Amino acid sequence: MLGICRGRRKFLAASLTVLCIPAITWLYLFAGSLEDGKPVSLSPLESQPHSPRYAAASQRERESLEVRVREVEEENRALRRQLSLAQGRAPAHRHGNHSKTYSMEEGTGDSENLRAGIVAGNSSECGQQPVVEKCETIHVAIVCAGYNASRDVVTLVKSVLFHRRNPLHFHLIADSIAEQILATLFQTWMVPAVRVDFYNADELKSEVSWIPNKHYSGIYGLMKLVLTKTLPANLERVIVLDTDITFATDIAELWAVFHKFKGQQVLGLVENQSDWYLGNLWKNHRPWPALGRGYNTGVILLLLDKLRKMKWEQMWRLTAERELMGMLSTSLADQDIFNAVIKQNPFLVYQLPCFWNVQLSDHTRSEQCYRDVSDLKLQKQLSELDEDDLCYEFRRERFTVHRTHLYFLHYEYEPASDNTDVTLVAQLSMDRLQMLEAICKHWEGPISLALYLSDAEAQQFLRYAQGSEVLMSRHNVAYHIVYKEGQFYPVNLLRNVAMKHVGTPYMFLSDIDFLPMYGLYEYLRKSVIQLDLANTKKAMIVPAFETLRYRLSFPKSKAELLSMLDMGTLFTFRYHVWTKGHAPTNFAKWRTATTPYRVEWEADFEPYVVVRRDCPEYDRRFVGFGWNKVAHIMELDAQEYEFIVLPNAYMIHMPHAPSFDITKFRSNKQYRICLKTLKEEFQQDMSRRYGFAALKYLTAENNS
Repeated sequence: MLGICRGRRKFLAASLTVLCIPAITWLYLFAGSLEDGKPVSLSPLESQPHSPRYAAASQRERESLEVRVREVEEENRALRRQLSLAQGRAPAHRHGNHSKTYSMEEGTGDSENLRAGIVAGNSSECGQQPVVEKCETIHVAIVCAGYNASRDVVTLVKSVLFHRRNPLHFHLIADSIAEQILATLFQTWMVPAVRVDFYNADELKSEVSWIPNKHYSGIYGLMKLVLTKTLPANLERVIVLDTDITFATDIAELWAVFHKFKGQQVLGLVENQSDWYLGNLWKNHRPWPALGRGYNTGVILLLLDKLRKMKWEQMWRLTAERELMGMLSTSLADQDIFNAVIKQNPFLVYQLPCFWNVQLSDHTRSEQCYRDVSDLKLQKQLSELDEDDLCYEFRRERFTVHRTHLYFLHYEYEPASDNTDVTLVAQLSMDRLQMLEAICKHWEGPISLALYLSDAEAQQFLRYAQGSEVLMSRHNVAYHIVYKEGQFYPVNLLRNVAMKHVGTPYMFLSDIDFLPMYGLYEYLRKSVIQLDLANTKKAMIVPAFETLRYRLSFPKSKAELLSMLDMGTLFTFRYHVWTKGHAPTNFAKWRTATTPYRVEWEADFEPYVVVRRDCPEYDRRFVGFGWNKVAHIMELDAQEYEFIVLPNAYMIHMPHAPSFDITKFRSNKQYRICLKTLKEEFQQDMSRRYGFAALKYLTAENNS
């Protein structure tokens, strides 16, 4: 709807042209056929003077007029053909300004839609908005160079598209690498009401190469200074964004701020949220001149038409030349020069509210931009992290908010009235979908699953589930989609999501790669009563085994399982790579046990357990591979849970290709170093929370 409003206007104008030209032609001919103020009749039926001379002249005039009418009608037919071709042709390349244009939809990005105030005279279909009309094109300029910046731009554009309601016109000042990447991306993205122009950044280097710049952005970090010269002369205003910006609202709200500019205000900027321009951050720290804290140029509103009239190009060049005589180079690229100009000409700037450019770098005052307490807490936590820390990405992950869609498919289940019901809890990604049907065949009770998927994968899962008779026949399986965000698999977040939405008194904390023994659901419900889980803090352990065979004749009893163990068809879980993980289960004792028995916690113990629904959550700092279950079992022990091994229960791990995270763990030394660091920090947290009793975890770790 957004993209077709202007197209309809064009079509309406073209149609009116075709209809009006014949009428105008006849009016012209009629006016040209007046003699002495009287019309000359073209009809042979009307009375005429009877002189032969007059009759001959009248006949010649009629023939001349008929020839002219035929010529005009032929021109009209040719015009109609041209208009029909034009309506069916999409915009291709626009010449001039050294730019290339890519348009996803006709008529969404032409410069004729620019205006100084609210656009007047729009089609009534577009409707009136309080400040920005919905058919008005919003122009955005971004400087982008290289592979990394291209990836950042995609994130920025996605955030803008997610909230936008207006047509968008992106002006990308890009090097050859970025243009190749982004041109292909936009051509294949097929987003409606979006137009993209590319401007050759390499051709602009000579405009700013004379300015020494210490900032990591290099020469490209100075190119926002020349946008008045680079962008089309008929472009009146533009929003300029850094590549690392993410929008959390409709960009039209920012575009509307242009209406608040008064007098000679031509720049919209947010105050810098660090103390950089105040100086004295360290010995000999000498920043460029700025007004107070200065302004951050990550988000800029530019009134291009007024800037050109003010001779902006000359203004910033003279300022830069003067300051460079003392400063020798810029430290923050274009931001230093913008601030130096504003220092001399404070009337140029309109100060934007700080929430339009929340700066999350170290030592900023970004928390002052948040009114919501939860947002404030989150941003404080992020700002306290050191971005130079080699484990920064690990630490940041625990604060990442993932979009979550609960109960993606129909769910309907009433827990058993005897308060013994148990829900199987697990998490998975797309590469483990094949396990779902098998688990449903082995476990008839309720299941709570958290699936880590992209939007596209969520749709694939939907088609997979709808095509499965097994899955569609089960209404007691809750599928919760956690959408992908970040570079690590948030395994413990997924577990927590699945646990949080369990509706039964007890949970069996499993993994998606395990098949429970047939009848385990009913056996656990009986064990809950037998061990009085309702009134005691116990964790019932289900012993774990594994097979290396993709096709397994699943044992139907403990006796059959023991026979397969003896034959080498089955093994105790991870005995050959991580013995400590399940050794405390005491498999030798389990072989002959007929009643539940207690085992003690040991370092690195990570059994699969059945617990009450009110047990502690998993610690989110552990992502990907390593220590995610170990930390949880340690927490249970710290809270004085008893570990009880069930003598007639078992589960079997099915083989699969190594996960991406375990591959990273094995191949990346820094990954292992960060995991060790996180373990130590977790143990220190345990000591603070549980006091003297938690010291054994440090001792056990040192002795293991």
